[in-house]
Amino acid sequence: MSPANSPLPKEDSYVQHTQPIRNQDSVKKKKTRKKGKNRKILQNWQLYIFVLPAFLYFIIFHYVPMYGVQIAFKDFIPTLGIWGSEWVGLEHFTRFFESYYFWDLIKNTLGISIYELIVGFPLPIILALALNEAKDGLYKRTVQTVTYAPHFISVVVMAGMVIAFLSPATGIINHGMQLLGLEPVAFLSEPEWFKTVYVFSGVWQSTGWGTIIYLAALSGVDPQHHEAAIVDGASRLQRIWHINIPAIVPTMIILLIMNMGNIMAMGFEKILLLQNPLNLESSNVIATFVYQAGLLDAQYSFAAAVGLFNAVINAILLITVNHIARKTSETSLW
Repeated sequence: MSPANSPLPKEDSYVQHTQPIRNQDSVKKKKTRKKGKNRKILQNWQLYIFVLPAFLYFIIFHYVPMYGVQIAFKDFIPTLGIWGSEWVGLEHFTRFFESYYFWDLIKNTLGISIYELIVGFPLPIILALALNEAKDGLYKRTVQTVTYAPHFISVVVMAGMVIAFLSPATGIINHGMQLLGLEPVAFLSEPEWFKTVYVFSGVWQSTGWGTIIYLAALSGVDPQHHEAAIVDGASRLQRIWHINIPAIVPTMIILLIMNMGNIMAMGFEKILLLQNPLNLESSNVIATFVYQAGLLDAQYSFAAAVGLFNAVINAILLITVNHIARKTSETSLW
């Protein structure tokens, strides 16, 4: 008998007969899974209706405008439109990288952002831990109101208040310094003071509001843990260190990742309002430069290239920090 006509081994025959059955079973399982998903969607259609506006918002206002990113690689002329404008590749990026102000912009942007992160990130945590230890009453409610209130002041009004308070001639800060025998300081006219003024005015405005997230996390701590620690003789500081802080560590990591992802994307409104020709040396950042080049000087393609560079750096930082957090603490955005 030839090899071609020889009977198959028992194992091969079994595989040949069972393979179609396995394929049919996998197809049936997939169909069952799909039907189950469709059934869940139909059962919870109200939830999908609630999610739909947010989904449409991001599609319309965040993804559709990405179509215009291509002008960063073109010599955009409004009369010709995006498609009609000449393609120039990386010319605008090269121009920005080789410009004399490139490193000044990077230094100012990173300097302000890192300064703000170092000063502003721990303060809401400290305030939340302090408020969590305070007894409910008039004092606690007053502190919360006073610290939350600045968040609701608009950026324009807040910038006006900062300018008025720090005025060398009429500002309350300089008047107080003169009463102490100190010389008045032109805080907004001296470049070395700009970063400090910007950061601490931001801290004053946002610290109280930032504590809300941490207080919400602290509210989930089981009171029995504190009761057991008290029985074991733990002091208040020991309970804060070993119970409260570990409870808010995941929240701290998530917020740190988000802050790192925005380290190059600070809002330019307050900087623009506090900026003047005398402090431009330390107040000119990428965001204000894009505003100046794109809207005031009508260099649309160049400004788009600078803005795209800024966004790419932010995305790289966000992904990198998220990856490190996931590997080290198992807490991450995704």
